[in-house]
Amino acid sequence: MPQFKQFPLPDTAEGLTEAEILTWHVRPGDEVKVNQVICEIETAKAAVELPCPWDGVVTELLAEVGQTVEVGSPIITIDLDPAGAVAPAVPAESNGKIGEETADGRIATLVGYGPKSGAAQRRRRKGATAVAPPAVAPPAVRQPVAPVAPVPPPAPAPAPVVAPAPAATPTRGGYVPLAKPPVRKLAKDLGVDLHALSGSGPGGVITREDVERFVEPAPAAAPAPAAGPRERRVPIKGVRRATAQAMVDSAFTAPHVTEFLTVDVTPMMELRARLKNAPEFRDVKLTPLAFAAKAVVLAARRTPDVNATWDEAAQEIVYKDYVHLGIAAATPRGLVVPKVRDADRLSLRELAISLEDLATTARDGKTAPADMVGGTITITNVGVFGVDTGTPIINPGEVAILAFGAIRDMPWVVDGQVVPRKVCQLALSFDHRVVDGQQGSRFLADVGALLADPGVAMTY
Repeated sequence: MPQFKQFPLPDTAEGLTEAEILTWHVRPGDEVKVNQVICEIETAKAAVELPCPWDGVVTELLAEVGQTVEVGSPIITIDLDPAGAVAPAVPAESNGKIGEETADGRIATLVGYGPKSGAAQRRRRKGATAVAPPAVAPPAVRQPVAPVAPVPPPAPAPAPVVAPAPAATPTRGGYVPLAKPPVRKLAKDLGVDLHALSGSGPGGVITREDVERFVEPAPAAAPAPAAGPRERRVPIKGVRRATAQAMVDSAFTAPHVTEFLTVDVTPMMELRARLKNAPEFRDVKLTPLAFAAKAVVLAARRTPDVNATWDEAAQEIVYKDYVHLGIAAATPRGLVVPKVRDADRLSLRELAISLEDLATTARDGKTAPADMVGGTITITNVGVFGVDTGTPIINPGEVAILAFGAIRDMPWVVDGQVVPRKVCQLALSFDHRVVDGQQGSRFLADVGALLADPGVAMTY
């Protein structure tokens, strides 16, 4: 016989609470195998492909493309024993949609299936009115026990929405209100009886807004302003929302200090030109950023304070004996900061290869969530945009970030003579709770010295 199992949205990275469904790669009726990609989701950190945990046949998709789903909520139903089914698989266009009847006569609800049509329902009251099949008439909507403020009807959905089969007079013993665990907790905290609410969500599910509206009815909200003829409105979500919140938290938690340094990097650029012709670098994209990354990890050895974390809860400063170097990268999905793990153990060639791989993966939106957490210090390469410098905001969980500016031909005094040189500007922002001015200045000066004369690295 069929064995239906629901797959809940997993936490793909530490601390995530929700994700948006970007695309489905399967549909009801499709056969799936273990580790087959079934959908792509967008978290606050990255776009992630979800593999299927079981072999079986898809019977229902429980979330739509564009829908934001909480971690732990079911997103798909799979029949693990399709061979035991009495009825053949239902075509994709009619199987598994919320509110529709499946091949075995059951009604699809938000988190699974209702009882078979015509079958006795558990704890049905005498005289209860049966739900008419969707093909004959639309289903009745459950009414609340106590009168409440009228709730505006939800926006029309592409598929009919059905609540669980109602009894003639709904009571506590007649049905269990549909609501997700966080909503149930909110209702409990506010002292709201879910039996007294009508759910405005798909399938009659009670939402957070339903609970809040019941506690304190809000005045009629003004309609959302429409975009003008030369405007467009984009919802704030995913990476953009996470980045915005992280920057606000950092800016108003860590006391930022920013110092600046202008550096003649002509020797570094000359070394880069020589190395590009060396056999071991001919197949490597050797960028100025690779030299900056090497300078940062070397300078951090002399000033370990910039490679630490402020632990507010424990009231401790955690010093790291490794460097997980973050590289701020602009992508079509927004700003992301993937990490080069153990960058302090890599040679210049290995760093250059890692940076190129990191940039390509980030541009394609394929950076794994695990690669964007646990950084110790960050570089933001504003120079790639032709920008000289800036005052970068520290990445949350770290205490320092270096802005690497554009390299320009500028007049420079060398041995008393004004000559054209390759010059760039550096800006270091640091958390003044951990890094004092002396420590921040020494670190920035060391980075500048390594770029101005790469041979200084021999003394580190």
